[in-house]
Amino acid sequence: CMIIIKSPDEIRVMHRAGKIASDTLRVIKRMVKPGIETKHLSEVAEKLIEKSGGKVAFKGYRGFPEAICVSINEEVVHGIPSKRRLKPEDIVSIDLGVEYRGYYGDIAATFPVGSISSEAKRLIEVTKLALDAGIANCMIGKKLYDVSHAIQKIAEENGYSVVKQYVGHGIGKSLHEDPQVPNYGKAGRGPFLDEGMVFALEPMVNEKKYKVKTLSDNWTVITCDGGLSAHFEHTVAITKNGPLVLTG
Repeated sequence: CMIIIKSPDEIRVMHRAGKIASDTLRVIKRMVKPGIETKHLSEVAEKLIEKSGGKVAFKGYRGFPEAICVSINEEVVHGIPSKRRLKPEDIVSIDLGVEYRGYYGDIAATFPVGSISSEAKRLIEVTKLALDAGIANCMIGKKLYDVSHAIQKIAEENGYSVVKQYVGHGIGKSLHEDPQVPNYGKAGRGPFLDEGMVFALEPMVNEKKYKVKTLSDNWTVITCDGGLSAHFEHTVAITKNGPLVLTG
């Protein structure tokens, strides 16, 4: 696999793409309430991204019909926004990408809809911790699977499973670049990490078993056993001063 190294200038542009993405997600988070249509979230996100000088990365990507992915409860990733309304006690994962001046930023987070069960809350917290553990390993001299292992360890220590079919990825002038960044694996393996590498880390953590399947819409991925799933993602650059979260 060929990992493309980004220059400091390229990382600055990606940081701007990442900021548009994180600012947009912050607004969408405030809109996540019982009764809101998921399609409305997508429309608002699209307007915000364009107003900020960016372009939505997902719409039209491999035929995806909407600006963002909205995945509810047992939906893991790639949920298509629709007339469906959020309900109290749902958990909802929002995934969005931004293109700015030819470079990409990618972010995701899982939010509670109203008050949620303590089990659902814990799943969200642990998935966020797993992402943080992955980010902490994005250091020069570490190996790629040190990142993967750190994510897996947090999830599994807490009794959850990580999705194996979908993984994080390199990112830059393309939304998906080499390498793949699995959310599982043995520490000490894979290529050495170096300054200028940029990854989208995105743990998808299931309440029960890791197996997933795709619905007949050819996009929405759900857990096979109906357990809840949470998803967090940041775009992270490796710098000589340690990990730099571009979507922070």
